Amino acid sequence: MSRIDALARAKVNLALHVTGRRADGYHLLDSLVVFAGVGDRLTATTAPHLTLEVTGPEAAALQGNDDNLVLRAARLMGGTAALRLEKVLPVASGIGGGSADAAAALRAMAALTGAPLPLASEVLALGADVPVCLNGASVRMGGVGERLDPVILPKGWLVLANPRVEVPTGAVFGGLEGFGAGLPDIPAFGTVMDLARWLRATRNDLETPAVTIAPVIAEVRAALAATSGCLIARMSGSGATCWGLFAGREEAEAAAAALPRAWWTAAAPMEG
Repeated sequence: MSRIDALARAKVNLALHVTGRRADGYHLLDSLVVFAGVGDRLTATTAPHLTLEVTGPEAAALQGNDDNLVLRAARLMGGTAALRLEKVLPVASGIGGGSADAAAALRAMAALTGAPLPLASEVLALGADVPVCLNGASVRMGGVGERLDPVILPKGWLVLANPRVEVPTGAVFGGLEGFGAGLPDIPAFGTVMDLARWLRATRNDLETPAVTIAPVIAEVRAALAATSGCLIARMSGSGATCWGLFAGREEAEAAAAALPRAWWTAAAPMEG
């Protein structure tokens, strides 16, 4: 094959409990992860050299970065290609944009070269979210990101909103004041409303330190929660993107349209 197209979907933490920290400094997580039907697009075309062109509405944030995750992932696979990344997701926003791009590069290079995909343990060096993005399905993610247990979730819609504020991941983890218990048992959900009720007994442990750094995150979450049809709203990852859960497309799209135009927003089906 001479050209491969891959979608790097937004990764969303519906719940994220930080349960401890290893001796090497990596934090232990217990998280329910889903993917949204919106993301960056990566094209890989057979070429004599490995190159990367970044385009799209969020491309400016990656200009001048000659050693980003896409190139590092492509080098891990070997081979050469002309890569073109259409950047749609905001950078450093808690929805795994860079990790999803790296996973897309791994998949594209594997298809282009015929090389097998690496194991989850082999891609952890690229980032804790790369294994889950490479897996690309709804999971309960544990450890430092290497444990991925599949889960089945009902159909639903997500509205993502980012106030265009970057929150340093290290500073957010550094603001944690302790560790808590893991997620409760994940049942079989009949409807998206059942999922929302279960989520209310969970949390994102990174939200409090993230809001301390960027108080606007609390405004984003409140704005989502106030929209008609929103079942629950929360921050994803280490921020600053927040999400709202909705039962259907019409409510989600209306909610996204009601949010401030200065924010990055998207309404998309919950996939996985």
